[in-house]
Amino acid sequence: MADEQKKEKKGFFKEFKEFIARGNVLDMAVGIIIGGAFTAIVNALCNNILKPIINWILAAIFGSESLTGIFTFLRYVEVDGVVDLTQSIYIDWGTCINAVINFLLTALVLFLIIKAVMKVSKMREDAKKALEEAAEKRKAEKAAAQAASEAEAPADAAADAKTEEAAPPEKK
Repeated sequence: MADEQKKEKKGFFKEFKEFIARGNVLDMAVGIIIGGAFTAIVNALCNNILKPIINWILAAIFGSESLTGIFTFLRYVEVDGVVDLTQSIYIDWGTCINAVINFLLTALVLFLIIKAVMKVSKMREDAKKALEEAAEKRKAEKAAAQAASEAEAPADAAADAKTEEAAPPEKK
């Protein structure tokens, strides 16, 4: 029973090593790293540029100079005539809209990346098919040329024989 467990562990580690050694695992790791970096860019864009603009637009729509028009307050706390957001309970519509935009930007870029990968994959398959067709065509042409040369060889021999019969005998 111990031998079976050792074999199983060796098999498991061997399979794991083969899995790690595959190129697609490395591609996946690179994709995850690039995705993390891209997420940081999208978050920075959304949080530092788009969210303030969204909140400004919402404030313009509600016609207020304060944050009260941007938020829906469930519990409103005011300290010295100013809204205290740390003690208030509110819904930040700008953050919600920002999250939707963040999702849409991420989905768009992911779509474009997948589309590009699929295009490259299709081009690779088309090139592979073209190479296979060219190789088959070359084989067929080679076989046809060989068959033609084999057919010409007996015809040439027969023509040479006729030429020898028709030629007058040589004088010595």
